Amino acid sequence: MNNTNSSPSFHPLYQQIKILITQSLISGEWRPGEAIPSEIELASRFNVSQGTVRKAISELADENLLIRHQGKGTFVASHTEERRQLHFVRITSDKGGVIYPEGKLLECRRGKADSAIAKLLEINTGASLVVIKRLLNVSARPLLLEEIRLAAAMFKGLNADVINRHECKMYSMFESEFGIRITQVVEQIKAVAPNSEAVKLLKLNTGAPLLCIERVAYTYGDKPVEWRKSLCNSKEHYYMNKIV
Repeated sequence: MNNTNSSPSFHPLYQQIKILITQSLISGEWRPGEAIPSEIELASRFNVSQGTVRKAISELADENLLIRHQGKGTFVASHTEERRQLHFVRITSDKGGVIYPEGKLLECRRGKADSAIAKLLEINTGASLVVIKRLLNVSARPLLLEEIRLAAAMFKGLNADVINRHECKMYSMFESEFGIRITQVVEQIKAVAPNSEAVKLLKLNTGAPLLCIERVAYTYGDKPVEWRKSLCNSKEHYYMNKIV
């Protein structure tokens, strides 16, 4: 395999190719939504068989990093595609079916990372943050109150105008404005009592239970990008998960 990038020799060949393709995604050689070279072209580039490339691409497609379009080729997955904008949304109605929440920006300000957030985002304590609060509504009814923290160094120029221009759709905004694609999220969930802000904004009775969903979102190379806390009124909704 005649490529200057090195890969651990103990990886099977197709996994070495997978690593090299991922490195090209990280470097931005192929942007979200763009087509990557054909299997034949990649096989020639890496001096391996087409079958080896196909196996590497299949794994990347299974991981939602690439998308195959029959008759068109293989593309870098993108959150700007309508069918993928809700890829990481796990809230469904009690009546079944997908819901399409609409975001309303409540606040966008600068802050400083405390030790806990700094550890999660792998930045220095005291580093500058962009702190965002938004409300997600379904059929004009408030469903989620969210607080989001981002390392300001990764999102230079992010402000309320940028967020509103993208209709509060965070991950598609990350891609189109900052070239950052979210590839996976890790969440932890517990039931909590609402604070006064949640009672007011989510129009709850005092003491009504909420789901608290804390998330760390990652981009290529398992680099943390976002910390998020969502307070969800689950009176008429489920938190849906699929374990495979």
